[in-house]
Amino acid sequence: MSEAVRSILVVDDNEMNRDVLSRRLQRQGYDVAVAEDGKQALALVEATPLALVLLDIEMPGLSGLEVLQIIRKTHSAAELPVIMVTARHESHDIVAALNAGANDYVTKPIDFAVTMARIETQLGRRKAEAALRESEERYALAVRGANDGLWDWNLKTDVIYFSPRWKEMLGFEDHEIANEPAEWFKRLHPEEVSHVRGALAAHIDGRNDHFETEHRMLHRDGGYRWMRSRGLVVRDQTGAAYRMAGSQTDITEGKVADALTGLPNRILFIDRLASSIERARRHGEYMFAVLFLDLDRFKVINDSLGHVVGDELLVAIARRLEGCLRSSDTVARLQTEHTIARLGGDEFTVLLKEIGDVSDALRVAERVQEGLSKPFTLNGQEVFTTASIGITTSASHYQTPEAVLRDADTAMYRAKSRGGARSEVFDREMRDRAVARLQLETDLRRALERDEFRLYYQPIVSLATREITGFEALVRWQHPERGLILPEEFIRVAEETAMIVPLGWWVVREACRQMREWHVQRDPQAGMIISVNLSPKQFSQANLTDNVTRILADTGLPAGCLALEITETTIMDSTEYASAVLAELRQLGVQLAIDDFGTGYSSLSYVHRFPLNSLKIDRSFVSEMGEKGERSEIVRAIVNLAHNLGLDVIAEGVETQAQLDHLTTLGCDYGQGYLFSVPMAADAATALVITGNENAA
Repeated sequence: MSEAVRSILVVDDNEMNRDVLSRRLQRQGYDVAVAEDGKQALALVEATPLALVLLDIEMPGLSGLEVLQIIRKTHSAAELPVIMVTARHESHDIVAALNAGANDYVTKPIDFAVTMARIETQLGRRKAEAALRESEERYALAVRGANDGLWDWNLKTDVIYFSPRWKEMLGFEDHEIANEPAEWFKRLHPEEVSHVRGALAAHIDGRNDHFETEHRMLHRDGGYRWMRSRGLVVRDQTGAAYRMAGSQTDITEGKVADALTGLPNRILFIDRLASSIERARRHGEYMFAVLFLDLDRFKVINDSLGHVVGDELLVAIARRLEGCLRSSDTVARLQTEHTIARLGGDEFTVLLKEIGDVSDALRVAERVQEGLSKPFTLNGQEVFTTASIGITTSASHYQTPEAVLRDADTAMYRAKSRGGARSEVFDREMRDRAVARLQLETDLRRALERDEFRLYYQPIVSLATREITGFEALVRWQHPERGLILPEEFIRVAEETAMIVPLGWWVVREACRQMREWHVQRDPQAGMIISVNLSPKQFSQANLTDNVTRILADTGLPAGCLALEITETTIMDSTEYASAVLAELRQLGVQLAIDDFGTGYSSLSYVHRFPLNSLKIDRSFVSEMGEKGERSEIVRAIVNLAHNLGLDVIAEGVETQAQLDHLTTLGCDYGQGYLFSVPMAADAATALVITGNENAA
């Protein structure tokens, strides 16, 4: 497939939706362009070779339907497929989109597996159309295919001839199928009847110069086979069609095999899994298991060694998996059948039939882990990888293959979240957590719009004078149903969904606004400082300095009264980039601090490279600090070396008088913790600022 055919345009006014969908499509190997509104989308359609458009139906300005109608004026459904994305389930919206020329639709929240299947279906049809146009004469001669099933349809009498080979493909003898079109249509998969009829009508009516479809046909054995049907009409002198002849080719093998590895693909795996589900339903003693594998660090290998080596690794993984299961004593002892499939990207599945209980599946997973732990030699270089494996069994009484894969996938993500290179068995608590996580993510996306976030403020105290010199701004979520939620519960979700960026900038703006208000209410010359933590994703943004400059200008807060805290690991991930960005912020006049210092195990020799004002000692060092303990020596070393570099030291998590006395003795400059004050709401902090803050501890 050419680069143009791999290009997908995602159109959605919600930045998070665009980001999540585009990243997942990129993981599947597609080039992705994004547009935030209809005007931008139309410009990209005009200027960029595209294979498909994912178009949100509801957008400000031009709606998705209006954009679709404009696209269809210059691009047919065959030339540029459009799949509508809608949160609505009303049939009139879907019907309106289809009538306007949409090829398909998906609903929110998006089921990515279904979306990918529909994308691949549309791109497959587009590719077939392009190939057909390039070799029109070859397709016109398709009826000569010696191994194809032939058909010849008299459109005037509505009698159709099916060759013996056509009938044999479906498992029937010549005399068992009559010469009626209904024999064809009643065997079509229900989801594809309208598509095939529409394609036939389009060719007969002269709207298409050929007929070709790929669809499923019911076999005598109860399963479906993938067929490619082609045909051409014969017209009389007036141009009216009176006869149509064509061929039927069994393309099941090509449809159900992964092109890269040769393993069964998702379609075949789903078919075999469905058969196992049906067998388990009929025979209660029958049990099967599914292993869902996702390679750990595959993106790192792809990015560092290139996609060619990445593809070679996937092929090697496929062969290694086959070897593990073929030679496994465990599998032989179980006398079980198995199906290994590649679902896409670096995801593989294994269907184990006739197992005794879940321990059998665990033994197979252990054998797979052992097999994958050995190095792969690719292009003369040794490559190591591991896999996270999720396991589920038919003991959960599944009704659909999609439900089995959903739960196995959930278990796999649990394994990955626990460090990878391990296996996890699905249980219902995982599903409950997954549902709760999804609900939390949904609520989080709406929380900013609904003004549900609040800032709490914890004083930072001078250990020399015991006066409050500033506050750290800490975000809380005032959930309308669950009440006040602490950041430990939602920050990680915000980071994983990129919500942390808009949330982070809201925190900076609100903190600056509040501090400016306190300056006005008290003594503008007091110079109290507000500290705000920057997330790694915020810190990596190209417009970081511009955003900070704009917020300071909008709120009127002097730059020197804002302290931005960046974690040690964030800075050490890319020291050159960090040094440049910190220099820009420092030139702006903003104060800079390394947060959680000591947890990243970086050398203090690096610190002098950065234009910092202070270090914040992580609370773990303070809590374990004793008179002569190792932690005390670490704190002493940090304080001494920081002072030698001209930096202030702030200790987090100060909770006892003994800790305070010890920190004071060591020469620590500032402290923050429950000994001085718990984080407080804005009104309580305001009262503290107005009444004065002497003798904070």
